Amino acid sequence: MNFYFEAVNVLDKLDAKKGSIKGIIASVPDKNRKRTAALVIETLKYRQVLGEVIDSAQLLKQEKKITSRNLALVLVHDLLLAKGIQAGEGPIKQAVLRHRTRLQSEFTRLKIKRGVKSNAELAQTDDARAAAIPRYVRVNRTCWSTEDAVKTWQAQGYHPGDPLSSSKAYSQDAHIPDLFAFHPSVRFTEDPLYLSGKIILQDKASCFPAHVLAPPARDDAVVIDATAAPGNKTSHLCALMQNKGKLYAFERDRKRFSTLKTMLSKAHCDNVEAVNADFLMTSADDPKYSGVTHILLDPSCSGSGIVNRLDHLLDHEQENEADTERLNKLAAFQLKMIRHAMTFPTVQRIVYSTCSVHATENEHVVRQAIKTEEATNGLFRLGRKDEILPSWHRRGIPEEMDDPAHADSVVRCSPGEDATNGFFVSLFVRVTDEEIAKQSETDGVKRAREDDGGDPQEHRPAKRKRKKKKSRVVADS
Repeated sequence: MNFYFEAVNVLDKLDAKKGSIKGIIASVPDKNRKRTAALVIETLKYRQVLGEVIDSAQLLKQEKKITSRNLALVLVHDLLLAKGIQAGEGPIKQAVLRHRTRLQSEFTRLKIKRGVKSNAELAQTDDARAAAIPRYVRVNRTCWSTEDAVKTWQAQGYHPGDPLSSSKAYSQDAHIPDLFAFHPSVRFTEDPLYLSGKIILQDKASCFPAHVLAPPARDDAVVIDATAAPGNKTSHLCALMQNKGKLYAFERDRKRFSTLKTMLSKAHCDNVEAVNADFLMTSADDPKYSGVTHILLDPSCSGSGIVNRLDHLLDHEQENEADTERLNKLAAFQLKMIRHAMTFPTVQRIVYSTCSVHATENEHVVRQAIKTEEATNGLFRLGRKDEILPSWHRRGIPEEMDDPAHADSVVRCSPGEDATNGFFVSLFVRVTDEEIAKQSETDGVKRAREDDGGDPQEHRPAKRKRKKKKSRVVADS
């Protein structure tokens, strides 16, 4: 039964909105992950139908050994839609089997009521927005070049074109040079290029944070990825750094840390040191991190922007008070992460990103962060539009910022409209000595004008009006 309990644990976390399907399944131990993922996904596809059958059969009311609805869902799924319950003859399995006839009868009645002939017709259909998101593939430049990747794909029969119109077409991204888009139906999980780490399956929006952070490719570079698992963004940072310098990848959860290490090994990230610790508990004065100049923050969030080929299976109810409270707690944690990052004495650039569409986690966190003591003392400013994907069309929400003009300093991705998942990216930059000197010079000029009487235009002597001579009247002769 342990396999079923693992699946129930995943479903419980999804119900509590603790992450996306993909993210939570990634934390399942490798040996059980594939089997657990299949059961979870199939159960979610038929969740509504199975729930109706369970209620009609009064299974939960009559069997106290079945302690949760999610446990009933996975067991009834395998009883009705698979090859039976894959477990030994224990009390929980027997509790379900006692109601086998009633469950099968209610299932048949439901099919007749809905007018379907096959079980597949009862499954939940795909989210239409997911069909408009290509399969994004990032070339891992720690292993090979973009040019070699293109040659390989072309040898496999792929050609440049619209990836949404043909399963053999691909296009190179306009914003992330090493990113390519393929048809959503194309599978790479068994492809040798993926298995060897030469390509990374990563949504376009998820590539923005590392691209905006723009870590230097130098031997003396020191960078931190504060919440690194599962490792896609970390491997992107590594590629941008050309495997030079030092990249510290933090992950406090033990299981996710194991996933992170596997990913980094697969992606050939030689300059990364994985740290199984909480970034918030790391001292900014630790000599080990004394040279840190770039920090990437992609902390836990609501995941409300994720619209992949799985999360359409989840129930998306209207926001209630519990959701609001949860968002506020997440926002407080996210702000704490930014404030801590700002205390690192040598940090120059901090990227804060989420896969959320909520202003509470996005614009509101940024507008609070820029007003904190850490931002003031550290001389941090928001990145200008020309520093954060200047050619990207969708910016922040002006009315959610203290200064509407600051909306141009952040980036948003809208699910279903931008061919990506929902995302948010912001950049904090420490003001340089040159910027301070330039600002001082500007302020000096302003003061000089004020001391001199303000606007020179206002103190020029008024032009004297010239008196018009009276014209003589010449009488007609």
